[in-house]
Amino acid sequence: MILFGISHLYICRYKDRKLRRYRIAVVASVFFVIFEKVIIIITVVNMALKVGDKIPEILGVNQYGEEVKAKDLAGKKLVLYFYPKDSTPGCTAEACSLRDGYERLRAAGYEVIGVSKDSIKSHQKFIEKQDLPFQLIADTDTTLNQVFGVWAEKKMAGRTYMGTLRTTFLIDENGIVEKIIDKVDTKRHAEQILDDKLR
Repeated sequence: MILFGISHLYICRYKDRKLRRYRIAVVASVFFVIFEKVIIIITVVNMALKVGDKIPEILGVNQYGEEVKAKDLAGKKLVLYFYPKDSTPGCTAEACSLRDGYERLRAAGYEVIGVSKDSIKSHQKFIEKQDLPFQLIADTDTTLNQVFGVWAEKKMAGRTYMGTLRTTFLIDENGIVEKIIDKVDTKRHAEQILDDKLR
């Protein structure tokens, strides 16, 4: 009977130790997940280009698989617009506004380049369907999104996920960010840019 009591006590202590270890492991796991998210947020914030910053030399590859470089755009002002996804209603409206206002933007000295994480093939289809006259960068690994600080946590219908924040960067002839538009009017984005420049 005494031996049974001692063994039962030992087993209970052993179980308690296992339970404590399990709880410590769970708390540690939660802590590291939170810590990792904080580090990602801090990194993105620190990486995000601001007004007055110079854009990177390599921007990515376009719908033809060709590398797009800042030096090839030297001397031109640039509308670099980031959007979530090809062929979705808002992104189509935005692209079509820039298409319809393309000649006026060119007359104002701007070239237009769009960026999303869609593939080259997706961009080709989107360009052909909407008859877009400008390049689209296939930022499939979100490198450029992250450099410009537009790859972030989003929420929709109770679901949390990482995605592109619809944002447009106006860049001067020397590759310097001169304005950031984060409240994009998708249906009249070309006018929004031109109206802003006239103020």
